[in-house]
Amino acid sequence: MADFLFLVPIALILGTMGLAAFMWAHSSGQYDDIEGAAQRVLFDDDRPLRNTPGSVTLD
Repeated sequence: MADFLFLVPIALILGTMGLAAFMWAHSSGQYDDIEGAAQRVLFDDDRPLRNTPGSVTLD
């Protein structure tokens, strides 16, 4: 029973820290463009250089 005197405040502090981190991320714009990163991965225009060791050309 005495363990609850330590565990409950620790759980409340960690929960408050997690909520504060989420609120900071939300207010700083981290969740504004959720689909943009997924589309940038699909439509990446970078092509490997020719004549480099280990590169695969897409011709």
